Amino acid sequence: MRQLILDTETTGLDPKQGHRIIELAVVEIVDRRLTGRELHYRLNPERDIDFAATEVHGLTWEDLKQERRFVDIAQEFAEFARGAEWIIHNAAFDLGFLDAELDLAKLPPSGELYAQVTDTLSLARDTFPGKRNSLDALCERFSVSNAQRTLHGALLDAQLLAEVYLAMTRGQESLSIDIAPPLATLALGAARAALIAIGLSADEIAAHRAYLEALDRESKGRCVWIRLESAVAA
Repeated sequence: MRQLILDTETTGLDPKQGHRIIELAVVEIVDRRLTGRELHYRLNPERDIDFAATEVHGLTWEDLKQERRFVDIAQEFAEFARGAEWIIHNAAFDLGFLDAELDLAKLPPSGELYAQVTDTLSLARDTFPGKRNSLDALCERFSVSNAQRTLHGALLDAQLLAEVYLAMTRGQESLSIDIAPPLATLALGAARAALIAIGLSADEIAAHRAYLEALDRESKGRCVWIRLESAVAA
């Protein structure tokens, strides 16, 4: 599976008010491994940058006037990003800006480029309700070093989010990739032994089942233990 971690920095908060993307970064993951392939653009927004935004990322329009515009890199970005799952923290924000820029470049909207979108902010809120789920908070929770993040930057934030996403979803996917036998082999009857729980109470079995089902929902049907049970029962 090809996945892309995306992040943007902007001149302000609302593309409907004419705000633009000034930085765009994309980090590629294939089969849960960072490939080293990245896109990173600093862009001339052709307008002033709000002071509050500059306080976040440290960039002014003067810093960017010699950079390319989004329209100059739009085709390259679209070709690289097409057909992948996009993983974004607070996806609605970035997608709103990307759609506005793609429209100005006379290209299809993001919905015609990505295969699906995973919003890591929504995923974190579901997994850790009531807790802080900013990128910094998630880095701390999953022991991802963000010591170098004194200001927001699209490439650094995308790289950190990639590590956070892999840590947050670690478990069932790595098991299915690294140690699980092919399901086709199980279906042939080579290993049809029943899965037996020894010494567990009914409450413990029910709690375990609920945990597996939660893993399965969060991994979009990839929990290896449920898949193995289904194959053995077939």
